Amino acid sequence: MHIIEIMKACPVMPVIVLHDVRHAVPLARALLAGGIRVLEVTMRTPQALDAVRAIRAQVPDAIVGVGTVTRATDLEAAIAAGAQFGVSPGASPRLLAEVIQSGLPFLPGTMTPSDVLATREAGFNAMKLFPAQQAGGVGMLKALGSVFGDALFCPTGGIDAASAPEFLKLPNVGCVGGSWLAPPALVAAEKWAEIEGLARAAAALRAP
Repeated sequence: MHIIEIMKACPVMPVIVLHDVRHAVPLARALLAGGIRVLEVTMRTPQALDAVRAIRAQVPDAIVGVGTVTRATDLEAAIAAGAQFGVSPGASPRLLAEVIQSGLPFLPGTMTPSDVLATREAGFNAMKLFPAQQAGGVGMLKALGSVFGDALFCPTGGIDAASAPEFLKLPNVGCVGGSWLAPPALVAAEKWAEIEGLARAAAALRAP
């Protein structure tokens, strides 16, 4: 799939931090049951890549990516684990070159107009805005849209269920990223029905 297809498959891309690989499959199934197909498993814990492998093997209808890709070795590990896309908090020329060579659908992180320029010059017109609220939120995206008409963003960072609809109204937003769909306390307590409810509400924010 092209990265823009992945972005538009769900209005909200959950940012998932897993500390126990046993939670990976039931969490993915709960999110999928609620209408959220696209899952970003962040490389913030040692269990992340095993979680990706488990979801890919047991939840085939999910589209599973790896987040917090910050170096070429992260990219290689994500691909080896079966990631279907990648996401980075920022971008460097070396990382972008490695991504292009790999062919993996990818959302490079940007925060400033200069970041957007550099990322577009490298061949990307879909990107992450991170951290979105600290970067200026809705106002920043409107400003970026006025000069970068071909750029599509997934704003992530500080967005919740209450603020997501304002972002999703913008024509240059393909989806938003958010951690509220997989709260650590609910995951640890294995409250899958509650997580399914959060996913259902998020999926209804905008028709895919």
